[in-house]
Amino acid sequence: MSCRALLRPSLLAAAAIAAAMSAPPDRVTAQEQNPGYTDTPMLPGQKWRVHDANRPRPPAVKPEPSKTLGMKPPAGATVIFDGASTDNLVTEWKVENGYMEVAKKGGCRTKEALGDMFLHLEFATPKEVKGSSQGRGNSGVIVMGRYEIQVLDSYENPTYADGQCAAIYGQFPPRVNASLPPGEWQTYDICFQAPRWQGQELVSPAVSTVVHNGVLVHDKQVHIGQVQHRKVGTYGNPHPEKLPLELQNHGNPMRFRNIWWRPLKDDEKLDAKEAMKRLEATLKGEK
Repeated sequence: MSCRALLRPSLLAAAAIAAAMSAPPDRVTAQEQNPGYTDTPMLPGQKWRVHDANRPRPPAVKPEPSKTLGMKPPAGATVIFDGASTDNLVTEWKVENGYMEVAKKGGCRTKEALGDMFLHLEFATPKEVKGSSQGRGNSGVIVMGRYEIQVLDSYENPTYADGQCAAIYGQFPPRVNASLPPGEWQTYDICFQAPRWQGQELVSPAVSTVVHNGVLVHDKQVHIGQVQHRKVGTYGNPHPEKLPLELQNHGNPMRFRNIWWRPLKDDEKLDAKEAMKRLEATLKGEK
């Protein structure tokens, strides 16, 4: 299944998204603590700060059952974690009952260096709810160890918009909040295009399309740089076109299963010139 095929929601799902997009932003009440910051740098081309406490949160939608939940790896795909073996990973996380659970210490990364790819994975936040905001069901899919798609329990759990589940962390919130209740298995289907350099010059930025529980939340969105906390991300020095994928240990007992990747198809890629044009427009606030 291609990214394009995943981006064809049913009429019911499309209507739900449209209704949610037209609804008032989900803001916390005056009685609640407003998670986020008011002293961080401004995001380039945006009117919001990094992790802005006042940035409107994406409206919540109730997604239809994800068509990729439990999907078997297609021909040509490479299995990262099959629910039993961590042979393709560097990790000490616990494996049982077909899933891998974050341990108290240590991270998780692939042995193989990865770049352009379609990535499928399934995750579940802890069924027993503890903490709030960023302290509740927190992890992350950090592609190349530098470009993060946030994992968080964002079901009725307010946090700053660019740090909620499915956000390009610290940069762009998802279009909508498609999170499921704690303990339920959720899906990420991510088309990631790695950045490229010619010498010291960036010629194509990182690009992500993210489908969360069958709902499109980022459509060929350029990253403004590498992931940062409370800072504006930049690309910095050139790095290889392939690096290990990481799953973040944020101290919560998150669970992961059915992780695999395959090469991107031509129609899933963004032309380098178009990607740079989008990055420049984003940084100028033209998009």
